[in-house]
Amino acid sequence: MAYNQADQYFEPSTDTNANFANSVSGQTNSFFLPEVYSKKVLNFFRKSAVVEAITNTDYAGEITAFGDSVRIVKEPTITVYQYERGQDITDTKLTDQEDTLVVDTANGFKFKVDDIETSMSHVNWKEVAASSAAYALKDAYDEGVLAKMIAGASASSPDNVIGADAAVGTGGLDETTASVDLNGGTNGVDPLDLLARMSRKLDSENVPEEGRYVVGSPDFYEELSKTSSKLMSVDYNGGMGSIRNGLVSSGKLRGFEMYKTNNFATPATASGVLLGGHISATATAQTIIKTETFRDPDSFGDVCRGLHVFGAKVLRPEAMVVAHYTTGTA
Repeated sequence: MAYNQADQYFEPSTDTNANFANSVSGQTNSFFLPEVYSKKVLNFFRKSAVVEAITNTDYAGEITAFGDSVRIVKEPTITVYQYERGQDITDTKLTDQEDTLVVDTANGFKFKVDDIETSMSHVNWKEVAASSAAYALKDAYDEGVLAKMIAGASASSPDNVIGADAAVGTGGLDETTASVDLNGGTNGVDPLDLLARMSRKLDSENVPEEGRYVVGSPDFYEELSKTSSKLMSVDYNGGMGSIRNGLVSSGKLRGFEMYKTNNFATPATASGVLLGGHISATATAQTIIKTETFRDPDSFGDVCRGLHVFGAKVLRPEAMVVAHYTTGTA
């Protein structure tokens, strides 16, 4: 009886649409064979997601679908009047102003696992692929919310933007048309001094000290580790920080909880951006709407897919500070 000798190992050959296709760069298609009995799944290096640690997530339970809106009532401002004996005190009329958090972003994933791949492999491809998809969804969520937070910081009354996404400036922390120079030159700024300025801007707006955070890229933390301050003479947290949410120090620095991320958008000219603020400044809501597995009608395999929706709203622009900087890091 004749048999398909070319597919004796169930290889998808040159089919670019198949799993483990030969067209994938760096993949020789020699790992997924029935005769290979010992296999390892290498987990890729996972960037730390920080959004859930630095935003108000109290409204997450109020969404069920894409397009949902969550109405957030603002805290009323009460006026204090001087009281004199025998006189009435003017009452403050309560207001019910509100902000609306809209679930306006949806991301999904889909993959197919053939029955042959399931039967002939010692690797649970459904579990591995689903785990990778879940991380990818969370990573996209992180990038999207961080971008909204940076764009939502107050740039006037108060001006909580330090520097600009432009060439290296010469005005240090007071630069308004160029980025802050962290290179250590004549007009260079110590990263700790930059953190102190960010803290002062929040102090000026009566932002509570408890719950403050700073999120920076690895190049900022490299510059921070070079500072002459004795505060940074030891490794951040001795390696005990939570890699899950990007926390890099068990203690505070200039009043901030320190977080690290690779999820900032690439600046136009500056080396990077630093985001500081208070956890109450931004509200986020996100949920996995649906995950399902069903039989593929066109082949012998299972299709797995899922849908993730989220929204973010800057509630207190004055409670965030953004700094654009330039370093000598490649």
